Amino acid sequence: MLDRLASRLAVAALRLPRARTRRITVTRDVAVRARDGVILRTDHYAPDLADAPTVLIRTPYGRGGPMRLLCRVAAEQGFHVVIQSCRGTGGSGGTFDPFVHERDDGLDTLDWLRRQRWWCGAFGMFGASYQGFVQWALAADAGAELRAMVAVATASTTRDSTYAGESFALDTVLTWVELLQAQTVPWLARQWELKRGQPRLVAALSHLPLVEADRVATGVTVPFFQEWLRHHTPQADYWRTRVFDDRLHLVEAPVAMVSGWHDIFLPAQLRDYAALHARGARPRLVIGPWTHGSPGLFVAALREGLGWLGTHLAVAGTDQPTPAHPAAGARPDDTRSSGGATGGAPGGGRPAGGKEAGADAPVRVHVGGSGGGWRDLPEWPPPAQATRWYLHPRATLRTSAPVPSVPDGFWYDPADPTPSLGGPLLVAQRAGPFDNRPVEARPDVLTWTSESLTSPLEVIGPVSAEIHVRSELSYLDVFVRLCDVDRQGRSWNVCDGLVRLDPQRFPADGTGAVAVAVQLWPTAHRFAPGHRLRLQISGGAHPRYARNPGTGEALGAAVTLRGGYREIVHDPERPSAVVLPVVHSVSQPVPS
Repeated sequence: MLDRLASRLAVAALRLPRARTRRITVTRDVAVRARDGVILRTDHYAPDLADAPTVLIRTPYGRGGPMRLLCRVAAEQGFHVVIQSCRGTGGSGGTFDPFVHERDDGLDTLDWLRRQRWWCGAFGMFGASYQGFVQWALAADAGAELRAMVAVATASTTRDSTYAGESFALDTVLTWVELLQAQTVPWLARQWELKRGQPRLVAALSHLPLVEADRVATGVTVPFFQEWLRHHTPQADYWRTRVFDDRLHLVEAPVAMVSGWHDIFLPAQLRDYAALHARGARPRLVIGPWTHGSPGLFVAALREGLGWLGTHLAVAGTDQPTPAHPAAGARPDDTRSSGGATGGAPGGGRPAGGKEAGADAPVRVHVGGSGGGWRDLPEWPPPAQATRWYLHPRATLRTSAPVPSVPDGFWYDPADPTPSLGGPLLVAQRAGPFDNRPVEARPDVLTWTSESLTSPLEVIGPVSAEIHVRSELSYLDVFVRLCDVDRQGRSWNVCDGLVRLDPQRFPADGTGAVAVAVQLWPTAHRFAPGHRLRLQISGGAHPRYARNPGTGEALGAAVTLRGGYREIVHDPERPSAVVLPVVHSVSQPVPS
């Protein structure tokens, strides 16, 4: 009864399509046997409709809570919904080892589906984060019965996100480790730990050596965390069987991708989009003002996903679930940036004829900043003019060519690492745009700021920087962040990136300088008149990225911290700059 009531409230509140049926039979804890005998616990939500297609969700996060509501809502739209706990989680047997068993367990589950009397021969997959990784693990081998995928804030490979810039995404990885372990403790104990501010996790993020951090955070040694610390080099064989991007060309099912500008997996997800698009597929892409775990992302994913599945899971001779208008009703989670993002949802305005705006657009993005809003694009990225903003003397940022100048320098001390503030993080409350002035006031953060803009500047696409660095240490990190400084002087982070340097990969020139190419997160942002652009450069962003000890010691074993002075060179021979994709005309803002 409570599940039915919650479903009706959710449909009304989120403006989802009207249910096709309210009669849902739920069978819990079904034992699905994998090929090695492990039992995978599975719930089945069955609508009282003939020849209904199936939606498969495989998850390590349990089958209760919000997932119960999602499954019921989807079942009421006319799908058999099968949700399964990955092995080693949620009552399923075996041991959870990320990415290792997902292909085989997915195929075994598909074989089980084929033997069910209600199976009609067509299925789709839905899920966010790790629930998306398991989709990619199965997709290339699922055959023609796989009719659609909805991949939310996820990618076919997590290796590059784990070691972004060949650093280590400490906050994301250790927070995820703690979250998974928390599912094994009593509910009251977990609530008490959250109420206390997760002191064990906070202590672990600052602990050295990192090989002990999992035990500090959770009280136990976590095998896969230890493996990730050991196998961090680009050539490590460990990851070759744990990534699925080399099989994207075998995926025939239409794919809808939903993400946020401050999502931890966004660059990798856009590489998936590019790979599918390059082989002639037409994936649907929606990127909003969301972080990895934000409510707005969940709402958008639900609306977009139901619409996509309803469109592509067609069964001849049966009525289909009414396609949801993609992501309508999802509101931006954060309007702090640059005086507030314009509101509304993807497709949040219905023109004459009743069809949702943007419902047929291949790409829909939310442009942040003052006066932005939703835009429909034919593809990603849109045509843009690569515009260089150079670092100049007196901490100024200009499009004019660099002039002879002395370098700017700072001392980086890993014992007092430059803190991270906002940006792409796993925990929604700490992610996204923040006023960066507290960090910019530190002596280990350098900034370059433009003059006030006289006209709007719209930036949509990939962002990069080339920074020339001279350092007394051979082992160091370069963190670059682009900010939007509003009329009140608040500095809102737009996008950023980090690169870890070592003497083998980054040899210095005759002057001791190293040219560092930094890929920042892609973005869509409108810098309003009266605002200024600001570029930050520092030696790290801890604990988002593990601090660089400056010694070249192994990632997990390093305990010695060595500080050092470094200079940012910006003269005509070594022109440090950030490269922005400036868009002059792509489309009109979508009414909201």
